[in-house]
Amino acid sequence: MREEENELVIEQIEIGPMANFTYVIGSRSTREVAIVDPAWDIDGLLRHLAERDYKLVAALATHYHPDHIGGGMRGHNIAGVAELLEKSPVKIYAHRHEADGVKKVTDISESDMVRVDSGDTLTIGVVEVEFLHTPGHTPGSQCFRIKNTLVSGDTLFINGCGRVDLPGSDPDEMYHSLQRLKSLPDDTLLLPGHNYSAVPNATLAESKGQNPYLAVKDIDTWRQMMG
Repeated sequence: MREEENELVIEQIEIGPMANFTYVIGSRSTREVAIVDPAWDIDGLLRHLAERDYKLVAALATHYHPDHIGGGMRGHNIAGVAELLEKSPVKIYAHRHEADGVKKVTDISESDMVRVDSGDTLTIGVVEVEFLHTPGHTPGSQCFRIKNTLVSGDTLFINGCGRVDLPGSDPDEMYHSLQRLKSLPDDTLLLPGHNYSAVPNATLAESKGQNPYLAVKDIDTWRQMMG
């Protein structure tokens, strides 16, 4: 087990003015890695990989919002997957319900993407990433499970969850997604999409102890809570 843990590379990088987290996931022995939600400073992220002798083989998108994958936002253009592809042409993995949104926001093409479904896996070196569909914040929001680690994007934060009052959001879907994530082992390490808490990561058990959205036991109470 220790050998497997030592094989796994997971780096959490805070980036951009919205306290986003980008993640590097991969295999220590092969140096192959994927990057999760590359945005804001693509040149800096690629330098980070080069300095560690990592080989980028994929980019994973939790959802289509520009602060996570680039594109136009509030009159500004955020660097993201389009700029990444210009410098390092890898496939962008998005949930099948999110792929059209990713293309619309970033102007990348269908040939740049891989559409995935919940339960699909991607092997990076000797490390396996499982895709989990967690709609609610957006229709195709997804999390990435690697051993006992969960990269949760804007579905689940340590003390909260993603907004459900935006175009494409669905409060009921968010409730069901959080219920599924609650069922993961308590020692699962939660890696959220933004640094919105006093600590950048926590176990699922720790989050359950402080996150009011994980304490809701039925959908009627949830609907009252979400207005």
